[in-house]
Amino acid sequence: MLKIIIWGCVLYLLYKFVFDLVVPIGKATSEMKQKINAMQQEQQQFSSNNHQSASGSKHNTSNEEGEYIDFEEVKK
Repeated sequence: MLKIIIWGCVLYLLYKFVFDLVVPIGKATSEMKQKINAMQQEQQQFSSNNHQSASGSKHNTSNEEGEYIDFEEVKK
């Protein structure tokens, strides 16, 4: 009889361990993989859009007349 009670406790603890620790970690891992994949796709789309717009608009990027850069003198 004591052997059955001990096995019951062991099985219960194993069940609690699996469903309270292992399963949530597995779910969190799969969610993180999905988020990372979505971020990578967004980054690829962004970089391809930037590459297309940069190659499509090749104009003179030198200083244009009238451009003014404000600066402050720093004294020591």
